[in-house]
Amino acid sequence: MMNSHRTIEANSRTSPLNAELVQYAKEVVDFSSHYGSENSMSYTMWNLAGVPNVFPSSGDFTQTAVFRTYGTWWDQCPSAPVPFKRTPPNFQSQDYVELAFEQQVYPTAVHVLETYHPGAVIRILACSANPYSPSPPAEVRWEILWSEKPTKVNASQARQFKPCIKQINFPTNLIRLEVNSSLLDYYTELDAVVLHGTKDKPVLSLKTSLIDMNDLEDDYEEKNGCGMDNLNKKFSSIALREGTSNGYFDKLPYELIQLILNHLTLPDLCRLAQTCKLLNQHCCDPLQYIHLNLQPYWAKLNDTSLEFLQPRCTLVQWLNLSWTGNRGFISVSEFSRFLKVCGSELVRLELSCSHFLNETCLEIISEMCPNLQDLNLSSCDKLPPQAFNHIAKLCGLKRLVLYRTKVEQTALLSILNFCSELQHLSLGSCVMIEDYDVIASMIGAKCKQLRTLDLWRCKNITENGIAELASGCPLLEELDLGWCPTLQSSTGCFAKLARQLPNLQKLFLTANRSVCDTDIEELACNCTRLRQLDILGTRMVSPASLRKLLESCKDLSLLDVSFCSQIDNRAVLELNVSFPKVFIKKSFTQ
Repeated sequence: MMNSHRTIEANSRTSPLNAELVQYAKEVVDFSSHYGSENSMSYTMWNLAGVPNVFPSSGDFTQTAVFRTYGTWWDQCPSAPVPFKRTPPNFQSQDYVELAFEQQVYPTAVHVLETYHPGAVIRILACSANPYSPSPPAEVRWEILWSEKPTKVNASQARQFKPCIKQINFPTNLIRLEVNSSLLDYYTELDAVVLHGTKDKPVLSLKTSLIDMNDLEDDYEEKNGCGMDNLNKKFSSIALREGTSNGYFDKLPYELIQLILNHLTLPDLCRLAQTCKLLNQHCCDPLQYIHLNLQPYWAKLNDTSLEFLQPRCTLVQWLNLSWTGNRGFISVSEFSRFLKVCGSELVRLELSCSHFLNETCLEIISEMCPNLQDLNLSSCDKLPPQAFNHIAKLCGLKRLVLYRTKVEQTALLSILNFCSELQHLSLGSCVMIEDYDVIASMIGAKCKQLRTLDLWRCKNITENGIAELASGCPLLEELDLGWCPTLQSSTGCFAKLARQLPNLQKLFLTANRSVCDTDIEELACNCTRLRQLDILGTRMVSPASLRKLLESCKDLSLLDVSFCSQIDNRAVLELNVSFPKVFIKKSFTQ
């Protein structure tokens, strides 16, 4: 197995005129998802390290970095989770990647080399911590260099993205890109990131110090004690004015005021709590924290934040801590204390990319959260394999996301045996599982209520495992078998699957070259509720069978036939004319 990091000698040059240092990323240190495999370099985030591999060429190239999703399709499939309320409108990030550079500089520019379907990057941040320092820093700060709402880029060609960044008052060699791919017509591909900067702090100039309204809001929160790192000040019993009258609020029922405050974001609640005792009481009511989304505040959320939220979260049912706690921001001890007080009512817990987690944390979750139904550990790739054994104690689980984790076969079999109420299960890119046929057999035997299953890039499932799945899980609505190289259409596995799973709405058979007309015709006859189908890379599907599918599946909205050798541009054009409501994707390597 390849190392989780790719280190390349950073290319850098210094300009004698302005002493500006120009560096390519030395290393990819963290990311939330990628299209590629954990055991190769194709389409992985690790391709962002070093000099460009592709740029200035345009097109679909395996040597680039590609995230797992694009468009709105993933939000429209049966496995899509319900969004959290109270998510601030200016937080729209879906994925991220963090890059380390050789030398710390005061950044003057960040250039992103995009080679295919650009426009996904919506936020660039810099960190004060040096990932190559032998000792941990006393303080870790993240600063937004640039941010923008998702915008549609109407060209798919390569470009060098050069946003105007804000100057910061500390040197950095750790840059984070956050992306939103919802407006893209296909996967964005990134080739390299270039950091420009000076060793000495530059003089602030009018040209380079432009600050947008989002930055002003961030500054306001920090200067006025309204940031997530000052929750103790916001919610403490500060000198609130002792008015005899609260105006019209005295005339409103308690429940109505609570309903009004439900529309406020967490920072707004914190501000309002400082106005008067009546509103402080409302803002501290645990009923305001039944659904708590802390992911937007990942850059500031720490132990102190959890400590002062704790008395208000005794009734919390949905909790999102994804992306939080990294680099020492949240300790295992404080997380454990929080769950011991606030875990009894938890139904949903999102912990994607929360790298502070260890085996103790999962043990605490299994003991303190008896009502948990929804657990997301996506890309928690630092969790040791033995930690996953504790999940088997959560017998009421209905949704479990283990994408890009080190869960092993023994632990997973135990989970499947005891968590028989599972409806949604994600095992994509779980490289430690030895025999997926055994796993599929257990799923078919135990998980009769399963509706969605992600087996993206499972390395060794065969027609035997598919047969067990199809016969044991007749309610399946979504099945991802993308990049499963051991499945062959000649065994009849796809045809049998279509006949036994009439409720399928999403089926991904990505990069399976053996998918043929017979499989497509079986889908047309038996899976008329199909909405999304990906058969990228097949050589044996004709336009005629696709037409039958489109005529039969009236709800089909996504059909990916990229690199299908029998489907040329003319065939796609004719199908688009006949079925204008269907997004038919045809991609080529340039």
